[in-house]
Amino acid sequence: MARDSNALMELEERFGAHNYHPLPVVLEKGKGVYVWDVEGKKYYDFLSAYSAVNQGHCHPKIVKALTSQAKTLTLTSRAFYNSVLGPYEKFITQLFGYDKVLPMNTGVEGGETANKLARKWGYLKKNIPDNQAKIIFATGNFWGRTLAAVSSSDDPISYKGFGPFMPGYELIAYNDLEALESKLMDRNVCAFMVEPIQGEAGVVVPEEGYLKGVRDLCTKYNVLFIADEVQTGIGRTGKLLATDYEDAKPDILVLGKALSGGVFPVSAVLANDEVMLCIQPGEHGSTFGGNPLACAVAKASLEVVVEEKLCENAFELGNYFRQQMTEIISKTNWVNQVRGKGLLNAIIINDTPDSSTAWEICMALKENGLLAKPTHGNIIRFAPPLVMTKEQMTDCVAIIRKTLLEFKK
Repeated sequence: MARDSNALMELEERFGAHNYHPLPVVLEKGKGVYVWDVEGKKYYDFLSAYSAVNQGHCHPKIVKALTSQAKTLTLTSRAFYNSVLGPYEKFITQLFGYDKVLPMNTGVEGGETANKLARKWGYLKKNIPDNQAKIIFATGNFWGRTLAAVSSSDDPISYKGFGPFMPGYELIAYNDLEALESKLMDRNVCAFMVEPIQGEAGVVVPEEGYLKGVRDLCTKYNVLFIADEVQTGIGRTGKLLATDYEDAKPDILVLGKALSGGVFPVSAVLANDEVMLCIQPGEHGSTFGGNPLACAVAKASLEVVVEEKLCENAFELGNYFRQQMTEIISKTNWVNQVRGKGLLNAIIINDTPDSSTAWEICMALKENGLLAKPTHGNIIRFAPPLVMTKEQMTDCVAIIRKTLLEFKK
């Protein structure tokens, strides 16, 4: 088997679909905030698998839960009860404050589940005429690559060439409560689904009070508020949920990514009985959803976040990081803004979205020992594992400072 980076990248190029454009680095080991390539070079991971590895790579407690459960029972399907699902369901519902959880595998499945729940609730509880339910989304949203997910997108890269699209989806501007209210007046609207902070769009943070406003409007017009916290949840923004920054508890909460600490695909949809019990046996499910292995891993992953106070750490280090970036930005012509909350941050490159500048900066960061990836051409997202220490963050800031100040296009 090939053991050098070029040979391994050539294998992927030859035998794999070309649906990704990775940074040219081949990783084979991870621990905590670090990853190593096949030649043994060590890097800081500033992407965290798009926030799936909030607890750090190969966290010992999570790996122990995985391996221990894997030796006992991995999958039964939901045709039977299993001994791990109930305790996990009790733990996660009490942690987030909901009556029920519906376990799934991937973040996009969580979004699809939330959409189905909302539509069913709309017909049963709001008396929307059959097949007339509408769900509102914000421009710039991203919740996956399924046909339903791309049907709600306004990004041509996501939807072009994949039609026809899911009916009953409508778009409004993000961070615009007036636009939202105008849509919610339509009695056929059953839900508004939104990311509290738009991650893939480039870490777009709404104005203070927006999420509370969303909550109030959804209550006023009897519409379900669906929070897509797949990327923003589980400590990433400095709170357990990004919606915790305001009095904005959603009716339906979608979680994924860090729900497993990056070791296994796990997602979850949480809601209270009035919504969740609209789904009856046979109407929704998944062969792997709620499997014993996933439940053991997810419970351990959430316990790590609580026990190690990762929310608090993300909050403090995020403030430090943005302060340092603001200072660096004042000394360079390449960056004009930093934005984010907790350890979900981005810098905006002073160039057009179709330029290669952000990519070239990420290549320079790689050479200096830090891995990050551009999004939307001129934005670089910085999202390290939440287990990072102040000393490590200081080291990373120095790498970013050196890279940006020495960068030549």
